[in-house]
Amino acid sequence: MKKVVYVTGCLGFIGYHVAKACLDKGWYVYGIDKGTYAANWNLLADLEDYEDTFKFAQMDINDLEVLHDCDYFINTAAETHVDNSISSSSVFVDSNINGVYHLLELIKQRSPSRRPIFLHFSTDEVYGDIVEGAHTEEDLLRPSNPYSATKAAGDMLILAWARTYGIPYLIVRPTNNYGIGQYTEKFIPHMIKYLTLGKKAQLHDAGTPRRTWLHASDTASAVIAIIESGTVNDIFNISGNAELQNIDVALKVLNLMNLTGDINDHLDLSIKRPGQDVRYSISDQKLQKLGWRAVADFDQELVKIVDYYTKNFIW
Repeated sequence: MKKVVYVTGCLGFIGYHVAKACLDKGWYVYGIDKGTYAANWNLLADLEDYEDTFKFAQMDINDLEVLHDCDYFINTAAETHVDNSISSSSVFVDSNINGVYHLLELIKQRSPSRRPIFLHFSTDEVYGDIVEGAHTEEDLLRPSNPYSATKAAGDMLILAWARTYGIPYLIVRPTNNYGIGQYTEKFIPHMIKYLTLGKKAQLHDAGTPRRTWLHASDTASAVIAIIESGTVNDIFNISGNAELQNIDVALKVLNLMNLTGDINDHLDLSIKRPGQDVRYSISDQKLQKLGWRAVADFDQELVKIVDYYTKNFIW
């Protein structure tokens, strides 16, 4: 059965992959994007190739006034960069909290039988860090910085609106996404950009924090698996299959760029981030019971990413 879905943030890294995965299923997609600094307008032409099943509107989610009939409203729109949230958190509150509230109210206005399922992108960072083991969907939320705090607040709004007003929902909490096309403020493309310029790439806290890496194509396939399972009113962690210290990722990039010698010639390890999480780790056993697995190989994909960004400088 064909579905009709909204995808907000469709010109963002994850939103694009989710929108394209839905289009590849033959579904109809309404794409919404505000067009912030992180939007990749080059992606729009690719989505518009699906001329019979894709429509686009440039719009802030806080300004969306009309909700057409649809089966799922997939919200990937968000401010996501931790350093930016530490410098100034107001836009994070506006997008990640007020934006979610506005969308919930928009869905609430529809009769219960015609409400779409609100599929919201959260983050593994809402749990805070964990030294050993892995967070499950039942764990308390203990965010460590303004970004993750606003994402946790959005999650709480959704759960409350579901309980009080019967809004059908799904919340997904993925680990660190990576892949070609990611905006250059993010760790891997940021490194490659600075190293290409002959400058030192900055690593917070000497590169000691640990992250689990999840390819954006695996994130998108997880969304499709959850939707096709028919599940509603639930939360799913989406974990990648490569847990690494940031310094190890940096060394892999240096090796692929043939940058040898003392790492201090290429990396600035002196930066300290306030509220730094030492390790994120989540269990996605619930999702795996639906038959989904992360399949992308980090080392193989990293070769492609380094090759792409060294040949296509991102300003």
